[in-house]
Amino acid sequence: MKITFYGHSCIGIEVSGKHILVDPFISANPKASHIDILALKADYILLTHAHQDHTLDVETIAKKTNAVVVSNWEIATYYGNKGLTSHPMNHGGSWSFDFGKVKYVAAVHSSSFPDGTYGGNPGGFVIEGEHKNIYISGDTALTFDMKLIPLRTKLDLAVFPIGNNFTMDVEDAILAADFVACDKILGCHYDTFGFIVINHDEAKKKFFDAGKDLMLLEIGESIVL
Repeated sequence: MKITFYGHSCIGIEVSGKHILVDPFISANPKASHIDILALKADYILLTHAHQDHTLDVETIAKKTNAVVVSNWEIATYYGNKGLTSHPMNHGGSWSFDFGKVKYVAAVHSSSFPDGTYGGNPGGFVIEGEHKNIYISGDTALTFDMKLIPLRTKLDLAVFPIGNNFTMDVEDAILAADFVACDKILGCHYDTFGFIVINHDEAKKKFFDAGKDLMLLEIGESIVL
């Protein structure tokens, strides 16, 4: 399983010969100006919620790649009405795709499209594929619901927002890592704009002191699980 960071909260996942894109916000992110969205491969686009900084490039990429949009009922319906192929889910539900199993889990945040359309309740994804399991929390506060995840799934990686103000901060993300019983963390939702700028060295040290590994990838950089 290969994980690529495309900036903000957008990651790409290559698993079982399929390409998955999560929360594509690239074209308006100046830090990701070197990423050509029309060159990205996507068989599926997973969306945690409807905010523009997670959905901006969905239509452009999906029309180019014929990707299936996977999200909650409201978001899947929104894009289905625009002519895109979609797969609706809801909290606690799971589905076996051709790349692995996906479960839609709770997040504590808000969710609406830029045009004001209701985006349903926000969520996160637990993805099981190629004997590797990852949790993508989406934009969320620290929540005890996270403790339910390791009761069903042993994680190899957790992807957490760490920028504070709109989501968890570093300290809460460390607690979240304990809740999900995963010590390997990929940070996201930081530095994109002024409200969420962090001190990288300080964040990594806090995780290290807690016995955990925080990865802050360069945009376009990949890791393999």
